[in-house]
Amino acid sequence: MLLALLAYLGGALTILSPCILPVLPFVFARADQPFVRSGLPLLAGMALTFAGVATLAAVGGGWAAQANQAGRWVALALLAACGAALLLPRLAEHLTQPLVRAGNRLSARAQRDDRPPGIGGSLLLGVATGLLWAPCAGPILGLVLTGAALHGASVGTTLLLASYAAGAATSLAVALLLGGKVFAAMKRSLGAGEWIRRGIGAAMLAGVAAIASGLDTGVLTRLSTVATSGLEARLLAVLGARDRAASADHAAAAGGGADVDGASMMRASAQAGAAGDAAMLRVAAQPAAALPVEGMLPALDGAVQWLNSPPLSAQALRGKVVLVDFWTYSCINCLRTLPYVKAWAHKYRDLGLVVIGVHAPEFAFERDLGNVKKAVRELGVDYPVAVDNDYAIWRAFGNEYWPAHYFVDAQGRIRHHHFGEGEYAQSERVIQQLLAEAGHPQATAVPPGLEGAPAQGVQAAADGGDMRSPETYVGYARADHFASPGGAARDRAQRYLAPARPALNQWGLEGDWSVGAEQARLVQPDGRIVYRFHARDLHLVLGPGPQGRPVRFRVRIDGMAPGAAHGADVAADGQGVVAAQRLYQLVRQQGPVADHTFSIEFLDAGVEAYAFTFG
Repeated sequence: MLLALLAYLGGALTILSPCILPVLPFVFARADQPFVRSGLPLLAGMALTFAGVATLAAVGGGWAAQANQAGRWVALALLAACGAALLLPRLAEHLTQPLVRAGNRLSARAQRDDRPPGIGGSLLLGVATGLLWAPCAGPILGLVLTGAALHGASVGTTLLLASYAAGAATSLAVALLLGGKVFAAMKRSLGAGEWIRRGIGAAMLAGVAAIASGLDTGVLTRLSTVATSGLEARLLAVLGARDRAASADHAAAAGGGADVDGASMMRASAQAGAAGDAAMLRVAAQPAAALPVEGMLPALDGAVQWLNSPPLSAQALRGKVVLVDFWTYSCINCLRTLPYVKAWAHKYRDLGLVVIGVHAPEFAFERDLGNVKKAVRELGVDYPVAVDNDYAIWRAFGNEYWPAHYFVDAQGRIRHHHFGEGEYAQSERVIQQLLAEAGHPQATAVPPGLEGAPAQGVQAAADGGDMRSPETYVGYARADHFASPGGAARDRAQRYLAPARPALNQWGLEGDWSVGAEQARLVQPDGRIVYRFHARDLHLVLGPGPQGRPVRFRVRIDGMAPGAAHGADVAADGQGVVAAQRLYQLVRQQGPVADHTFSIEFLDAGVEAYAFTFG
């Protein structure tokens, strides 16, 4: 609703833009005629035609994007064309010739007689005016159509376009009723409006370059502004969206801190060890506490695709207890909560629990549907997964964390939430309580906890009691404690030397690397990364070379092969291969934890390194 209001206001402000010039002769020609019989039908026809034509274009763009991955480039080409048209008026005239010709023909038909047109004629004239105007409303049309092409057209797309058209029609109606004074003020503003138009065009072209190069994930994702503005986010908070101001308290309740991933997105990092499981039976035996109502389950619109299920809606889920799990497949905290989420989905499915995984990517490669499908399959996730590449569901919840769990009752009300790892006993107790409220009291008799063997590999709980190394990003946008002499050169190849004696949590590169905002890429073979760490486990998010070419590597701990301390993705002699874009477990120590110097040498060029995580 807020976006529709903003679109309406944006439409009303087009009266100050040169985009409105093509329709002014038609509008002010009705100034001496009855408004209800002449001006109003004209403006209604204009608004309806604009919304209809733009919606058809949006649907076409959505089909292009759904056809295959090339659809993303079709959408980017559309956005580039819109930006160039705003920047170059002559190009805009050339691109819009077909619509202008159609509008002129309809206009001539509507005014073929000398008599003033009636309601029907004015409506037809409005249709012609809408055809003339639609290509000129570049900013809203370009942004909305590109959004539809990137993540699918919807009823919301039409609502935004209709709101924009209604706003423009309202401002024109005011101008028509008030007459010459408004028109004179408009003419004085057109010079500034032209510069604003060109500025928006340049910004749109810059956006195309950012998206094509992957910076939309490296920058826009961290700012949580993929399709909204800071003003909109502040308005949402003012208008009473669920209060998340106590995010620091939530992170503390999760058992640990929260590392900030940009201005508003955070990865909740709970240091929950065996104590959480040991407390399971004690918590389950306690009487159920009253659960407050935190809000309503938002619409689940905006996913680019659903896996393991057709698209689900909040309305269709009424009568079910729902657990919404925000995750991304290279997030170590998400992976460690996954065994519990899968266990709950299996144990309570027949009692009415629906688990929905909302996959919201952190890195650019996590947007790739093929990567997500492969991860879902290999991780054994068989419940519905919404691929939220554009953070539509993320923003609808006002979410800020990976992982984040929202518990929804059978009436569609959010009754509990938990950010990060840990508190599994309490979360399962909430599920049982909500199922009992929904008419399934037998849920409270289900034994709590994991089923079968404890989680293994990267999904095993962290040793939070002896972990002193934080999540560390390799790309320069969020890198900390980089210790190679001379620092990092941005976005260009450079030869690096590893620090000779790194202090705890310092790291560095060796060899020929190109450091980007999100990752570092090895330009020549035989490059290394060195990290001085203190934790039981060490993980590194890695991707293979161009076209997925495997990259061989060799791991050393204090200069020696890891032996029994090797991780799940490394042999005892330290050998391994990067064959997919994912998180790799490189160290899993068996004995006491102490400071160690880790190094990984890549024998082939092209590997990309994103982030270290520990456990």
